[in-house]
Amino acid sequence: MSQYWSSTVSRLTPYTPGEQPQHQRLIKLNTNENPYPPSPRAVEAMGRELGASLRLYPNPDSTPLKAAIARRHGLTPAHVFVGNGSDEVLAHAFCALLKHELPLLFPDISYSFYPTYCKLYDIDYRTVPLADDFSLDIDDYLGPCGGIIFPNPNAPTGRLLALDAVERLLAAQPQRVVVVDEAYIDFGGDSAISLVERYPNLLVVQTLSKSRSLAGLRVGFAVGHPALIDALERVKNSFNSYPLDRMAIVGATAAIEDEEHFDSTRRAVMASRDTLTAGLEALGFEVLPSAANFVFARHPGHDAATLAAALRSEGIIVRHFNAPRIAQFLRITVGTDAECQALLESLRARLG
Repeated sequence: MSQYWSSTVSRLTPYTPGEQPQHQRLIKLNTNENPYPPSPRAVEAMGRELGASLRLYPNPDSTPLKAAIARRHGLTPAHVFVGNGSDEVLAHAFCALLKHELPLLFPDISYSFYPTYCKLYDIDYRTVPLADDFSLDIDDYLGPCGGIIFPNPNAPTGRLLALDAVERLLAAQPQRVVVVDEAYIDFGGDSAISLVERYPNLLVVQTLSKSRSLAGLRVGFAVGHPALIDALERVKNSFNSYPLDRMAIVGATAAIEDEEHFDSTRRAVMASRDTLTAGLEALGFEVLPSAANFVFARHPGHDAATLAAALRSEGIIVRHFNAPRIAQFLRITVGTDAECQALLESLRARLG
C-alpha cells in the first residue's frame, strides 16, 4: 500500500532503537539505561500528581521545570527549552536552527538519528571522519558549513571532547549554530552550558533518561541564548503545544532538584565503569576511554557479532553496530556491579 506514501516517507530510513526485550530475566546492557532507580523525591512528586488533575491539560510551557533547570545553571527560564525526550528537542533543533544552504557537519561515527533527521527535514549534511583513535578534531570543523552538531561524550564511542576545545570551535564559527548533544555528560565531563552566556551560537541538549534514571518518563531539554530558544518554541508550538504531561513535569522538576541522589548514583556508575573497563582489558579487550555510562570495546582475536550472539545465548544483551569502522566493537552499558561481573564471567569462559 506504499502508493499512498508521500515522497518524504519513501526516502526515509528510520532510526533503529536498541532492543527492548520483554523477557525480564535478561541482563540488559544494550540501551544505556541507568541501573539505579530514580530519585525518591521524583517518584513521590509523581504519586501526588496522580489524581483528578489529570483531566486537565498540563502547563504548556512546563514552567516549574524550566525554572528548576535555570536555577541549577544560574540562568533564566528564557534560556531553557523542554521537550518529550532529548530526541524531540534535537528534532526541533534540526528544523529550527540547522537547515541552511551549506551542509550540516557531524562525525561519521555518531548518534545515528542525525542522518535520519536530515532526511526528514531535507537538510544537506556531510559527515566528518573521526581520527584513527576515534577522537574528534576541532580543526576538521572550522571551514564553511551550515551548522555543527556532535554528541559529547560521543556515542557510541564514549570519547569526551574537552570544554576548551568546544569553546575554540564556538569562537571560530560565530555565524553558525553549534549543537552539543550532552546525553552522557554527567558521567565524566564538564557541560558546555557554562559557555551559553558568552556564545549566542551555542545550544546544549541534555536528557533526564541517563544520569537521572528517567528513561521511561521521556524528558529532555536544551539550554541556549533566548533567541535560539525562541526558535525552538516556534517549532514546538507549530507541532505540539503540550509535549510534557503533568507527571513528567513534576517528576522531572523533583529529579533536577534532588542533587544528592543525582550525584551519588552517577558516581556509582562511574566507579563501576572503571571496574568494568579493567576487567575487559584483563581479558584482552581494547576499551576506548569513556566519559559515558557505557564502554566501547573490541577484542583483537574474536569477532564482535559472534561475541554478542554468544552473550545473548547466556541471557546478556549488549549492542553491536554493523557499521563501517566499528563493526568489531561492542557497546556495553555499565550495569550494576553484579551485572558487570556476570558479563565478565561469561566472556572469561568464552575466551578461555
